[in-house]
Amino acid sequence: MRHSRREFLKKSAVAAASASALVNGAKSLAQTLHLPLGVQLYSVRDLLPKDYAGTLKGLYELGFREVESAGYFGHSVAEVKQAIGDAGLKLVSAHYPMGSLTKDLDQIVEFSHTLGIGTVVCSSPAIKDPERAKAAKDWAHSFTAEDWKWNADQLNLLSEKVSAAGMKLGYHNHFMEFHAVDGVTPYDELLKLTDPAKVTMEMDCGWVVVGGGNPVDYLRKYPKRITMLHVKDFVRPLGTASGETPAASEFKVAELGHGSIDYGPVFAQAAKGGHVQHVFVEQEAFSVPWKDSLKMDADYMHLHGF
Repeated sequence: MRHSRREFLKKSAVAAASASALVNGAKSLAQTLHLPLGVQLYSVRDLLPKDYAGTLKGLYELGFREVESAGYFGHSVAEVKQAIGDAGLKLVSAHYPMGSLTKDLDQIVEFSHTLGIGTVVCSSPAIKDPERAKAAKDWAHSFTAEDWKWNADQLNLLSEKVSAAGMKLGYHNHFMEFHAVDGVTPYDELLKLTDPAKVTMEMDCGWVVVGGGNPVDYLRKYPKRITMLHVKDFVRPLGTASGETPAASEFKVAELGHGSIDYGPVFAQAAKGGHVQHVFVEQEAFSVPWKDSLKMDADYMHLHGF
């Protein structure tokens, strides 16, 4: 009996030590990123118009420290600065679709520069021909090889004025960039055709997975080009065969840690590459009240060293 108890205690101690080492090791690896926890404000797009200042303060209370804008809901530069500052947050980047960037670049650059933003991000691409874009029944699957080359050319042109104002131009992907067109993966083409000195990539890891790609592979292959990450989770459709990529519409939005994406390897590779500067949680839909949802996200990120 004494021998059995001794063995039990010994095994328990070893198991506890191993578990502690694994947890601490994972945290140590993730912490090499040395990054504050960020959130893309698209997550609270329905709340900001109703209570701009209060919503921002709520995000700080949940543990977020950096934010990325997706519209200002009629607020002036001074009002945005006041609300962001009062909440204890730092606004580091801003999203604009390609259509807005090509149409209103001067105003966007001036507004962003005055706010002290470091990166203006193209949040979504555009189809070259506006008429074809209007007629497209399935916009995401209507991009041709010529459209992707045109988007790369536009990013290079836009980056000139953005760079002149002391900022970087970024590109944020969705899932269609990972669907081959004429045998070529659009995301790889964008990386190939854009100027590395002026155009950086904000890789949305969740959409990469939905598109059939692997964020770790891209961080490994292009460590210097990807300087920002979007982090979101999806529930993968049941019954999906190995190697099969389901349609994007079949994936269901989930809180971090409640879907099918393991971000441990992603953060580890980002830390190894050493060029990722900002990481933003983006919760596109809530399955519970918004603060509960984003707290789940924040708790998940804290477990990974943020």
